[in-house]
Amino acid sequence: MWYLLVGEEYLKESFYNFSFEQLSTKLNSFAASILYNHYYKKKRVSKSYTNISTEHLDYIDKHLDFSLPIIDSVVESEDRTVKFLIKYKDESTVEAVLIPFQKKYSLCLSSQVGCAMNCSFCYTGTQGLKRNLSTAEIVGQFLLAHSWLRENRPGDERILNLVFMGQGEPLHNFDSVKNACEIFLCKNGASIGPQKITISTSGYLPGLKRWTDEMPRVNLALSLHSPFTEKRNELIPINKKYPLEEVIRYIDEIPLSRKQFITYEYLLIKDFNDDSSDARAVGELLRDKTAYINLIPFNPFPGSDYKRPEREKTEAFKKVLDEYRIPTLIRVVKGDDVLAACGQLNSSQ
Repeated sequence: MWYLLVGEEYLKESFYNFSFEQLSTKLNSFAASILYNHYYKKKRVSKSYTNISTEHLDYIDKHLDFSLPIIDSVVESEDRTVKFLIKYKDESTVEAVLIPFQKKYSLCLSSQVGCAMNCSFCYTGTQGLKRNLSTAEIVGQFLLAHSWLRENRPGDERILNLVFMGQGEPLHNFDSVKNACEIFLCKNGASIGPQKITISTSGYLPGLKRWTDEMPRVNLALSLHSPFTEKRNELIPINKKYPLEEVIRYIDEIPLSRKQFITYEYLLIKDFNDDSSDARAVGELLRDKTAYINLIPFNPFPGSDYKRPEREKTEAFKKVLDEYRIPTLIRVVKGDDVLAACGQLNSSQ
């Protein structure tokens, strides 16, 4: 059952936990489509929908909870990046980030409160893993961000890309992330294209083994950061348990749609992994693969000894990769003045 009866009161289940198919089995497809259109496509919060039978309205009122988490605080960067601290019913918090580009936004979503991966380049890793987020708690980040834009930057609320690159290892919370993607993709609701959703992983192999059979056809990004075992072990400790060679083997087996790439994220750290020999090793590793490389200059955070390389060193690294004809982009740093850039999220501070 999806609800419990305690005395005369029902413990309601969050509406935002249910896929369209799941909701249709509880109501019917007509009522489910009205709710999805209202809350996801139109992104409304009031219960102002019509054309649902009295019987179904009574069922909805008894068993569905439409409440969202709250935005505890908002910090805006000079470049218009927006960082939200989002608080849940148990007082747990995560950070989500709106990243502006060409009068549109990408939304960086968190999948866990903290993270168990303990990557040395990531501020989130210093807080450890507290718990997984539910599907509803992930979806709530999207709806809250859209609502904030509507209220604070009216006419500017175009969230076109969703990236699971916030707090947590998304494939360590596979089921909730998968279900959230299904809700985002649903044509009856938000109807976000699969090419507009990207899930980033540090190389969590149990999740990658489930990817092809279970995950919708969204994009995958791997945190590579070094092709050398010793360096990658320092940056991403689970590399000792799930070696890069094995991770790459599973990624190579993922079927890709036309014009779809696997993105390899490479964090450039001064005097650690930014040499031409590192670049050539990356080129050899990804040669002849359907790959796209994101070069990310390191973003400092409190307590870290790593430093960002000079721009010239970053461009020289890209020039080597260009020799291998692998599409490579140097990611523009945004939001680092408010600790909202890649690797800087930490909701325990």
